[in-house]
Amino acid sequence: MKSRTRLRAPVARGLYDPSLEHDSCGVGFVAQIKGESSHQIIRDADHLLCRMDHRGARGAEENSGDGAGILTALPHDFLTRIAKEELGTELPEPGKFAAGVVFLPTDAAERDRCKQAVSKICAAEGQKLVGWRVVPTDPDKADLGPTARRAAPHIEQLFIASGGDLAGDAFERKLYLIRKRVSHELRADAELEQAELFYICSLSTKVLIYKGMLTPGQLMTFFPDLKDPDYSSHLAMVHSRFSTNTFPSWDRAQPNRFMCHNGEINTLRGNVNWMSAREGVAESELFGDSLQDIFPVIEPDVSDSGAFDNVLEFLLMTGRTLQESVMMMIPEAWQKNELMAKNKRAFYEY
Repeated sequence: MKSRTRLRAPVARGLYDPSLEHDSCGVGFVAQIKGESSHQIIRDADHLLCRMDHRGARGAEENSGDGAGILTALPHDFLTRIAKEELGTELPEPGKFAAGVVFLPTDAAERDRCKQAVSKICAAEGQKLVGWRVVPTDPDKADLGPTARRAAPHIEQLFIASGGDLAGDAFERKLYLIRKRVSHELRADAELEQAELFYICSLSTKVLIYKGMLTPGQLMTFFPDLKDPDYSSHLAMVHSRFSTNTFPSWDRAQPNRFMCHNGEINTLRGNVNWMSAREGVAESELFGDSLQDIFPVIEPDVSDSGAFDNVLEFLLMTGRTLQESVMMMIPEAWQKNELMAKNKRAFYEY
């Protein structure tokens, strides 16, 4: 009688430690440290994402994933070319225009209603809507499963040019305000039956996000844009989702607008309640009276990661640095650390 060979756990190697294995999402990041953009970064990120396929969950269908996506720097050469070829327009210089991927209702009439709201609020905030572009997708070639297909939104790309002299962080804040105002208005529109399908994945002068209810191996095939040689970036962040406390959906796929997350936040309800309570006393010199248009900061029906991202974005947009914002949201255990510098202790106490 032959004895069975026992499977052994992988040995600790490099950054990998088998004792830290848990069921949770996969997160990856690749960057060219000198800031030089290339399409190779996109290919490397895809390779990294596909190697984390085991970190992404599936339902009963092998080809309907919990979610996968990629965040890159804004690919200026690619966007400039397609704007000229497909929209017949010239985009402004980098930093003076924003682009974003938007999920829209599949119903044409409701989709037009959403676009009209974007156009109206964009104009009200003094910015110029350049146009919309249908994002090429290939669900057949990607072998997209029935569940993912049924839940899929219509996907388009939005281009907005800066009005006047707005640029940099000031323009980013204006884009943030536009996005929040549009989202609040459409959620409150009782005539929109597919309001839940409207979701702006990103709208920025700096980054662009492609994501969906996909498996890691489906991402590049489903979005042919990502295979275009002109699509270049100096960084890419990828995510393979294992949804632990919310059902999978297209909008809950990650990356979020500013971060990826691979755990589960058990203090979620308390965090959301505290953020809601603080909105009553919040003030901002940067937004002034427009601050009320941003509330609620945390969007309804988001995952724990989505709620975290909403608050992180709010802290950044109201003038804090990334470092300060992250330290505020994830403070280290400082209370009994007697070796900590006094100024750092005072920061955490504040």
